[in-house]
Formats: sequence, structure tokens, C-alpha cells
Amino acid sequence: MSIRNIFFLIIGLDALWLALQIGELSISYNEAEILNGDFSFLQLLINSSIMLFGQNDFALRLPMILLHILSAILLYDISKNYIKVQRNRLWLLIIFILLPGVISSSIIVNSAGLVLFGLLLFVYIYENYSIKYSYILLLFYMLIDGGFSALFMGLLFYSLYKKDRKFLLFNLVMFLSSLSIYGIDTHGSPKGYFLDSIGIYAAIFSPIIFIYLFYTLYRRYLTKEFDMLWFVSTVALLFSLLLSFRQRVPIEYFAPYVILSLPLVAQTFEHSYRVRLSLFRRNYRLAFVISLVLLLINSSVVFFNKYLYYVIEEPKKHFSYKMHVAKELAQELKVMGIECINSDEKMSKRLEFYGVTKCNNYLLEEISADSTKEDSVTISYKNRAVYSANVTKIYTN
Repeated sequence: MSIRNIFFLIIGLDALWLALQIGELSISYNEAEILNGDFSFLQLLINSSIMLFGQNDFALRLPMILLHILSAILLYDISKNYIKVQRNRLWLLIIFILLPGVISSSIIVNSAGLVLFGLLLFVYIYENYSIKYSYILLLFYMLIDGGFSALFMGLLFYSLYKKDRKFLLFNLVMFLSSLSIYGIDTHGSPKGYFLDSIGIYAAIFSPIIFIYLFYTLYRRYLTKEFDMLWFVSTVALLFSLLLSFRQRVPIEYFAPYVILSLPLVAQTFEHSYRVRLSLFRRNYRLAFVISLVLLLINSSVVFFNKYLYYVIEEPKKHFSYKMHVAKELAQELKVMGIECINSDEKMSKRLEFYGVTKCNNYLLEEISADSTKEDSVTISYKNRAVYSANVTKIYTN
């Protein structure tokens, strides 16, 4: 099979697998907030999809899946400037789509998937077209999402290194404008979360890949192998870790910048492998295989996460619990003839997406998941009860 056909097979299987996961998730409270909160470009994308395909989970998650597929294609194209062997570019693509952080951003509605696509698109435009298109794109990014602030900061250092005064001034203006429009979160009392941040990065990339990624960026610093990818990724990584000494940092918003360094990681690994004699390549092959196996295990846990309810004593401690229950609960309420109900704010906003609005005719009160009361509604996954609530009719007369 040709490289081209293998590429399209990987992309096709990735898209199919993600599409199959749509039915396994409910809208989360944070996603409902994006959908119904203050205007944003991401909200515009999601609402446009809902207008075309109706208010359902497919329309909700389709834009994120499309952004993910486009990101994978862009990464593969960008990697040709860093990886000599075409087959190795396919391995990079596979690793990219198996990263836990990438899987999450490809199906969960938040700005991480949008920012990752935007970063890869910028790199592609910057490397292949006139610089004027990069200026236009950066201006557009500044207007649509505050998540691109770290890009302007990274490009500030890059243009300073390149001694490009025009690009430096432009990115300084973009960075200050972005901070002025979107601000920066520094709330809360000072408290160290450095180790927590390291742990989250390790979970997003898998431990071995994150360690090698950190090694790659540090090695390039020592050897002075600087380019735009290095500056953007390194500045974002260091800034997030430095900020974590003071406060909890939303690592998922910095992770796309670190993911951007994957071509550098692959280039370093390929070079280190090729310059060694066959006898000394064994450790590299072993490390690669172990990393790939761990990624497959991690991705399997993500895709088949509902089976974890078998082993988790408290359902609410499940990492995806906040994206479960609501859809099935709405279906059960409709079977009971209930089209509106009063519940807590978070559940109300989630139920509203599935056509169960808020009113005072009925009251929904969560109880122990193991409760078996007659007037309760219970949601179970894999024969394990994960949510129960009392449904009470309210008489106003």
C-alpha cells in the first residue's frame, strides 16, 4: 500500500472512531456555557453546525472533529520540513492522534482544539506563503480568542532572536491588545501547583513522550538550534510552569503550544536513531514501542472509559463523569412525560440542550446512586448505577 493511501486510511479511521464516540458523551456544563454564554468565535462555529444539523450531539461535536482532522493534515504537511523519511511522518501522525490531550481536544468543545488548529495553520502559512498572510492571520487570531496570547508572546522572542523589528513590533501590539481584550487570570491566593502542572502535561502526552519532548527542547537550547516552533513551544511551556508556582494553571490551554513541538521531537529522535550503528539502535526502538503501547492503552481507556465504572467506587470520581448522565437523564424524563423540570443550575443547562427546559412543575433532587426508591430515576452504565434522583410533582394550587 502506498504512503498516500496509508495516510488517508489513518485519517479515515481516526474520523470514524471519533464519530462513534459522539453517542457516548453528553454535553457538559462548561460546553453548555460556551454554547449559551458570551459571544465567541467557537460559539459561532458550534451554533452554525447546530443550525445546519439540528440541536444534537453530532452537530455539537462535528466542528471539533473537523478541526482535529484538519490539524492532523497540517501537522503531516509541516513535518516534511523536519522528517526525512516519509514513513516516519506517518508514525508522527499516529502518535499525534493517539495523544490523550489531542483526543480530548478533538471531541470536547473548548478552545484547545481551535487554538491547536490555529497554531498549525499559522506555521503552515508562515512556512509556505508570503509574510503578509501571516500578519493577516495573526490579526484575526487576536480578534477571535484570547488563547492565542501565548502565540504572540512566543513570536515576540522569535522576532527578537531574528532581529526582525517589524515583526517584533507587530506581535508586541497583538500581545498587548490580546491582554487588554481578554485579560489574564491571576485570581486566588499564591500557592504552588508546579508538580500538578508537570503531572497534567505527563497525562496529556504520556510520561515517556513528555520527558523526551522536554529533553528535545532543552537539547536544542544547548546546541542553539532555534526556529519558530522551538520559540513558540518553549515560551508557552516555561510560562505555564513559572505561572504554576503561584497559581493553578489551565494546562489544557497551553498544551496545544507544546504539541506544536512534535515535529522537532520526531526530527531529534530520527537523527539520533540514524547516526547510531544498528547494534545501538535497540534502545531507541524499545522506547518507541513502549511509548506507542502506552498511547494505545491510554487512548483505549479514553474511548472505553465507561467500563471504569466497574472499578471506581464513587462514580463522580470518574474523569469523564461531567460529560455523562445528562442525555440519558433527559431521555428518561421524556419517557415519564416530563418536558420541563427544576434542578440545580448545572444540570438545568445540560438538560436544556436535550429539550428539557426549566420550570417549577417538577423538582429533580439528586440522591445516592444506589437508591431504589419508586419515584426516582436512575442512570446506569454497563449495569452500574452512576446517578439517581428523586422526581417530585409540584402542585401550585
